[in-house]
Amino acid sequence: MPQPAGDRVLLAIFLRLASVFVFAVMNAVVKLAEAGGAHLAEIMFFRQSAALIPVTLWIAAGPGLGTIATRRIGAHLLRTAMGLTSMCFVFGTILLLPLAESTTLQFTLPIWATILGAVVLREQVGWHRWGAVIAGFIGVLIITRPGGGMVPLGVFTGLMGALLSAGVSILLRQIGKTEGAATTVFWFSALSVPPTGIAFALTAMPHPLATWGLLVVVGLCGGVAQLFMTASLKLAPVSIVVPMDYTGLIWATLFGWLLFSVLPGWATWMGAPFVIGSGLYIVWRERVRAREKTQGAMAEPV
Repeated sequence: MPQPAGDRVLLAIFLRLASVFVFAVMNAVVKLAEAGGAHLAEIMFFRQSAALIPVTLWIAAGPGLGTIATRRIGAHLLRTAMGLTSMCFVFGTILLLPLAESTTLQFTLPIWATILGAVVLREQVGWHRWGAVIAGFIGVLIITRPGGGMVPLGVFTGLMGALLSAGVSILLRQIGKTEGAATTVFWFSALSVPPTGIAFALTAMPHPLATWGLLVVVGLCGGVAQLFMTASLKLAPVSIVVPMDYTGLIWATLFGWLLFSVLPGWATWMGAPFVIGSGLYIVWRERVRAREKTQGAMAEPV
């Protein structure tokens, strides 16, 4: 399998790191907006509607608005429904838990993706990855310490958000066979506006100007981060860029300390290496298996 050029890999890593940072900023602003009186429905509406601005500008300046045409609107509707549900759980977790803990729970996504791949797609999962799944959940148990004081609802929403995000990633694999990344990103934002707009209209309440500004920032950050993430995947394989996601814990810890005077407890420091190590090992095994398949195909007689 041909490897991407070195400069493309470095650019991909930079874009992924930038995406992680901007997403971390967005999460911190979500908590600030909630402290300013915003509620979940308002946050989700601005996250999706304001994100359309950078997404549409990017498409117009790059591949062109003609690329958003699709014949698979049903698949995009399903992706939107799953994505909004996942986002609801993820944002709910951010509001319920400190930033570091909510971010670490989101790192269970590769674990859930492995389980869903085995159950839904009937993929063969060897003992290496099952062992990583078990290690990851041991880390979750250490972090959450059942009965140890962490908000049970926050733990539930965090794990559900990661599970649904894993489901979205599997669905995107199927959509990506016929749809470009720009098309998928655009339709997710566009199709999200009507349902979140209805929820916003039913629950909207007056806020200080600063709170409205924070809500707009949430959407702009979400759109920019999504574009950076999409671009990174076009320049380098998933196995190279995904490990960069774990730098999000650094930013979550820093923002939690600077903005909310909260540092992770000992359980998070003890459990996070299990969760992160599990995810990294799963990504590495995926790369090994892909290389073995490629070498096996090349060795077959023509």
